[in-house]
Amino acid sequence: MADNVKKDHWSSSAYQHSASFVPKLATKVVQWLDLKKDDVLLDVGCGDGVLDVEFAKILAQGSGSLLGTDASSSMINAARQACKDAPNATFQVIDSTTPNAYQRETYTKVFSNAALHWILSAPSTRVSTFQSMYDALQAGGSLILEMGGQGNVCEMRTAIVSALARRMPMEKIIAAEPWFFPNEAWLQRTLESVGFVVERCEREWRPTTTDRGGVEGWVRLMGGQWLDVLEDEQQREEVIKECAQVLRHVCGGEGGDGKEMISYVRLRAVAKKPAT
Repeated sequence: MADNVKKDHWSSSAYQHSASFVPKLATKVVQWLDLKKDDVLLDVGCGDGVLDVEFAKILAQGSGSLLGTDASSSMINAARQACKDAPNATFQVIDSTTPNAYQRETYTKVFSNAALHWILSAPSTRVSTFQSMYDALQAGGSLILEMGGQGNVCEMRTAIVSALARRMPMEKIIAAEPWFFPNEAWLQRTLESVGFVVERCEREWRPTTTDRGGVEGWVRLMGGQWLDVLEDEQQREEVIKECAQVLRHVCGGEGGDGKEMISYVRLRAVAKKPAT
């Protein structure tokens, strides 16, 4: 692969095998979205479009429409397929960290679920990404988001860091981490810095049972980008197996049902662009 071509770590089938719970557990943030039939919706980090299928049904009752965006072309293709019968839903590969990523003053609502902790991983992108969302909203429009918050998947991160630290310097590991998990104070402060009025903001611990892929499937999918810091494929496999062995013990249930629990922490907010 050429150095200037960004690797796509995502596939809909792997996601459904190891992380299908992500859209299923979005009930609260979807309630906060309170989508109306005439809304013009921007879904930032839409993934494979599972939530957009339901959004499109609501919007089809009126004049509403949605644009789903994601940096992964494979996930966008899956979203297009999922919503192929919804003419009011379109999807586009967009890097949300690009300045002025979206058409200005177009949307009544901007929504993002379980994506911003990936999108905001580089410190230099954080304020500008929220600025693009603010600029995309019509006056009086709202941003509704859920992302990983401070403390999210701490046992998974610890296992990955520990395994990698036996093979390379800690500084290189930290620099390669693909996630950013802030607390509610940081989020409120940053949203307000670009002009939003924050109406709701909370952080919630939500222990989550692993999918069919278990902790190993989670590490392979969610940790894949981080593990690429190891250039040797055999070493990556060793790290994955090592992490899985530790996590099966740490996250395993006492009931002997074979299910593991991951400590998810969710950070949610509703912020409004002033009407004038």
